[in-house]
Amino acid sequence: MSFWKTLFGGKSAAHSTAAKTSPPEAYNGFTIRAAPFKADAQYQAAGFIEKEIAGVRKEHHFIRADFFASYDDAVTFSLTKARQIIDLQGDRVFD
Repeated sequence: MSFWKTLFGGKSAAHSTAAKTSPPEAYNGFTIRAAPFKADAQYQAAGFIEKEIAGVRKEHHFIRADFFASYDDAVTFSLTKARQIIDLQGDRVFD
């Protein structure tokens, strides 16, 4: 994306189509949501990991380099990846 488009409110191609999110799912004290987005003719895996810590809601957004032909496959993979991130990093994901 060009500097001028960024400066004047242009959005990247990845965000040109609004990504819908899956219903929230509880996992080990976290809330996870898949948010794959359309990238050309495929869907790119992405999602959100959320948790309230000391009264403050923390959120981590991740985007993976994995592409899928169907939205449902991208959702399934994104939720699996969110669980894996939580298992490996726990609360450190918000650092």
